[in-house]
Amino acid sequence: MIQRFIELGNGYSDIYELLEIGKSNKHRVVHLLALHTHLDDKPITSLVIVLKPTHPGDFQPLYVCREGIPNPNHKANKRYELFFDLATELNKTIIELQVKDSNQFADIGLYYQHLIGILRMNRYLPALQ
Repeated sequence: MIQRFIELGNGYSDIYELLEIGKSNKHRVVHLLALHTHLDDKPITSLVIVLKPTHPGDFQPLYVCREGIPNPNHKANKRYELFFDLATELNKTIIELQVKDSNQFADIGLYYQHLIGILRMNRYLPALQ
């Protein structure tokens, strides 16, 4: 199975595309994630929608708005409220994790591999087969 992050942006106007992906793929949404971190001493959040793998192909997309949304535990904001509303609409709980920021990695691909490893260890993603 191939699991890959698909980055939409930092969560400004592209948050609406992330929400639309969730709404139009209700039957495929597995998890909604909020990945909290600190970037330049600012508490920020990445929002992620994990979809079921495709059949055939076994491709599991993880759509992400990376590190552009203020952490809602420190500062309430409308973008996170919209994501919370999506979770309510889909009857899902937002899974919150504290992770390293992407600047700690030499390459964005390594950062996403690190996150996939964390999600597999916590059984939010299936293990390699």
